[in-house]
Amino acid sequence: MNNKKARIVRTRADLRAAVAAERKKGNQIGFVPTMGALHDGHISLVNKAGEKCETVVASIFVNPTQFAPGEDLERYPRDEEGDVARLSEAGCSIVYCPSVDEMYPEGSLTNVRVEEMSDLLDGIYRPHFFYGVATVVARLFIHVQPDVAVFGEKDFQQLQIIRRMVRDLGFSIEIVGGATWRDRDGLAQSSRNAYLSEEERSRANAIFGALHRAACRIRIGVPIETAVREARGHILAAGFSRLDYVSAVDPASLQDLADGPLAEGQACRLLAAAWMGSTRLIDNLGV
Repeated sequence: MNNKKARIVRTRADLRAAVAAERKKGNQIGFVPTMGALHDGHISLVNKAGEKCETVVASIFVNPTQFAPGEDLERYPRDEEGDVARLSEAGCSIVYCPSVDEMYPEGSLTNVRVEEMSDLLDGIYRPHFFYGVATVVARLFIHVQPDVAVFGEKDFQQLQIIRRMVRDLGFSIEIVGGATWRDRDGLAQSSRNAYLSEEERSRANAIFGALHRAACRIRIGVPIETAVREARGHILAAGFSRLDYVSAVDPASLQDLADGPLAEGQACRLLAAAWMGSTRLIDNLGV
């Protein structure tokens, strides 16, 4: 366990100075952006960044541009003190906690859009979301200037969009995906899981079970659309109040795969989003 408390910085100028001091020591910089309310999955990303780089920077910023009106921006869980303690224990050196004004200076007009990929899957149901994500991540990259940045595969569409943005804009940053961290029953860990009642939580892992079954079915040659249709039925039968999508896509483009048995050598990613009561859960699984 690391007993050294991470340094908290709140301005771009202080962050740049702290990062420059680490670079002067010859350290490479790993970066893990978060919105706080940290769970074990976040800490696994910090650990992965620490495996790749001598200095780890994490950010805690609840980004308003990725919330639509009526979403949970105001009630999104926040615990800066507890988050910094967990990050310190994990070996994080610097925690960047900027204000909204620091991230979006008054009069700011510039946004980042990754076309096409942002308008699929979650982008259909939350059309604002990935534009807000791409914009804030690009700004964080400029502020931190890391060598490596780690994102969780639980948010697989986000991970692929960030990879495309980095490629297209020429950021000299290695993007690393961290495996989805799950509870013992398979439910993917998420800060929003705290919204689930005890009874809802007991049924929520059905989304993972449905994807796992679909992946097994596809592997043995069941046509893709048949396996996906069965997964939709299992999720709704488990008591989810609404199903946004279950899709089998090409991992790189996020485009739906053609129906039929999966071709030999063809990569596939299953993604799902569904509502358990008032809580929207997402998950994905590689085939």
